[in-house]
Formats: sequence, C-alpha cells, structure tokens
Amino acid sequence: MPRINAITVSDVRFPTSKELDGSDAMNPDPDYSAAYLTLHTADGPVAYSMVFTIGRGNDVVAAAVRSLAPYIVGRDVDDLCGDLGGFYRELVYDSQLRWLGPEKGVMHMAIGCVVNAVWDLATRRAGKPLWKYLSDLTPYELVDLVDFRYLTDALTRDQAIDLLTAQQAGRSERETLLRAKGHPAYTTTPGWLGYSDEKLARLAQQAVEAGFGQIKLKVGDNLDDDKRRMALAREVVGDDIGVATDANQRWDVAEAIAWMNELRDFRPAWIEEPTSPDDVLGHAAIRRGVSPIPVATGEHVQNRVVFKQLLQASALDVVQIDACRVGGVNENLAILLLAAKFGTPVCPHAGGVGLSELVQHLAMFDYVAVSGTHAGRPLEWADHLHDHFQVPARISGGAYVAPDSPGIGAEMHPESVARFSFPDGPEWRSS
Repeated sequence: MPRINAITVSDVRFPTSKELDGSDAMNPDPDYSAAYLTLHTADGPVAYSMVFTIGRGNDVVAAAVRSLAPYIVGRDVDDLCGDLGGFYRELVYDSQLRWLGPEKGVMHMAIGCVVNAVWDLATRRAGKPLWKYLSDLTPYELVDLVDFRYLTDALTRDQAIDLLTAQQAGRSERETLLRAKGHPAYTTTPGWLGYSDEKLARLAQQAVEAGFGQIKLKVGDNLDDDKRRMALAREVVGDDIGVATDANQRWDVAEAIAWMNELRDFRPAWIEEPTSPDDVLGHAAIRRGVSPIPVATGEHVQNRVVFKQLLQASALDVVQIDACRVGGVNENLAILLLAAKFGTPVCPHAGGVGLSELVQHLAMFDYVAVSGTHAGRPLEWADHLHDHFQVPARISGGAYVAPDSPGIGAEMHPESVARFSFPDGPEWRSS
C-alpha cells in the first residue's frame, strides 16, 4: 500500500507591496505569501496545501507545518483517506499540540494545512473536486467529519443531520444550476486602500462591466478619505451595486459605531472586521450601534467556538469563513453547519493568494448541500496571483465557475514556487 514518505514545505512570497495590492488600514504593505506544503509518496508528489500569510512570519508558519511531519510521514494513504474525521481529531486532540493553543494561532493553522493536504489527497484519489466530493457524502458521513465538542449547546449531531437531510432532496438540481451559472461573487479588487482615486474609479467601472453585483472598499485610516472614496465609488457604480466596507480590525467599539454612522449615507452593504476578531461582545455592541448596516467578520476568527459565540450573541449578520485560518476542511464544515442552524449567510473570505482557489469549494458545497441558497451569499474575489496555480479560480459574468479538476485547488506551478521562494528565489535575490 502507498505511504507518505516525505513532505516538503516552501516559504513562497509574492511582492504585492510594490503595487499596494492588498493594502488596508491595518496592513499597509502586504506581500501575499504561502507556507506551501507538498505530500510525497515513493511515486512522487501526490497532494498539496497551503497557509496564507502576508509576508513576515511566513517562515514561522512554514516551520510549524514542518514540525507536523511525524504525524503524516510513514502513514498509509488508504488509512488517511478512509478516516478524514479521525485524522483531524488526532491532530487537534494531541495533548502537546493543544498546549500551544488550544485550537488557535500558528499551530492550529499548521494543523489545518496538513488536514487540507489529506483532503487534497482524498479528493484526487476519488477523481472529484472538493466541493463535489463533499456534496456527494450523506448527512451521516458529513457529521462524522465534524468535532461537536464545545458546540452542543448551540448545535448537536442530530440537529446537524436534520439540517443536512432537509436539503438532500434538492442537491442534484442545485448542482446542475451551479455548473450552469456558477456561484455569485463580489470583488475587492477596486478597493485597496493604497490605490489612487483614479485607479479606484477605473477598477470599479470594470467590475460593473464584468457583471459583479458588489464591490468592497477598505476603510478606517482617515474618515475624510473614506467619505471621498465612498462617494466616488457610489458615483461610478450607481445605486444598484452594493458597496461593502472593511476596516480590518482597525477600531475600538465606540470608534467603529461613530465612524460607520458617518458613512451611513453611502449605504454600505456591510462593515467587515470593525474591531478585534476575539471581541464577541464588542461585535454585538457595534451591530446594535450601526443597524441596519450589517456586520460581517470571520477571516481572523480562530476556531469554531468563537464563531459559535458570535452567532449566539447575535453579534454578526454575515459569517466569513477562511480556508486557511481554522483547522482545515473539517472545522469549516462545523462553522457552515453552525451558520445554517442560526440562519446566518456565509460569504467566505478570499482576499489573498490561493484563497479563492480553496474557499470556492466550501462556498459551493454550502450552496449544494447545507444552505441551499445563493441569496445574500456572494463569495469574495480579488484578481491577483491566480496564474500561479495549476487550476486557477475563474470568474464569468460576476460568478465563480465551478471547478471540475480533482483536489482542493492548492497546487502551484513548480516554476512559481521556485521563482518566489524566500529568500533565495530569483524574485527575492533580485530585490
């Protein structure tokens, strides 16, 4: 039987700070980066995964992923792929790894990377993209993947089975619609904080022409600048296109309420990450203080337990999962089920290298098998760095095209990994 006989982890960094792509009020000069994992058998590379960062510290995440080699090297491929829930729990329940969290921070993201690599392996062996692999599982098979510890005061196993069973009859029809029309998207491309007004206006116009129904602007650095940029965006896109805002955790609670009330006249589609991602009660206060402007958060929420509390406290209107933040596919399944239990839409985060490629699968699975609807659930699109992936995410008419290739979407071109490896790749030596 084939076994995993080695892993390689590369520190891959793209110099996006040169053009201020990805810039916001808290991260003015990001270099989109990935701790990039490859699993090997005797026959060569067999699966891929990654953790997204924005530059400094990517080496720390890469080291954390490497430290997990003893948990994966030497393992039987059939055993790993045959018990994806058990492998997830094995890593998350390890007492010494838990001491480093528990279930938060760099080590938890590294665990998510390894878990996702095994999902890539399983879906490749099944010949299916991740969204299709998940959508074909029964409700009982899906809940077996989820860790319900700490969740049962909000969501039990039986309730999750009931939620999934209620959507089972329409799966086939929704899959057909997904393949025909794609998954609705919104674009962050026009809104990076470091862009000039001219570039904002030009890219916003292009977004409308491309069929997007919503754009997003970064806010939170200067109120007068935010008012000017929101007015410009509204002038360009008109009244029928949503304009979401994103403060990237910049504000205290009172400041967030006051700031967003100043932007109220521009009709924000939501305010994203208005304060610390750990501040559940702060989000609840902001939601009350800026109503009816919706509150969205999630890309930096560290685990399913904090998501549970945000939902229990009525602290958010939009759940934003991230493919690389929590403990991989398994924990994101738990979050999707929690959101469904509370009737809260999920609009995943995809503003970073590889995030569109990975999280599109979770959004599409949510539509086919969990929520059963696209209403109020556009998936983020940032038009950067997709050409570095073997199967790049694709947009048509403002919607993600459902991928057909097996896997989770993380595989990069070897040439890109070599060129942008830090610090010795040609791109960084020349810098």
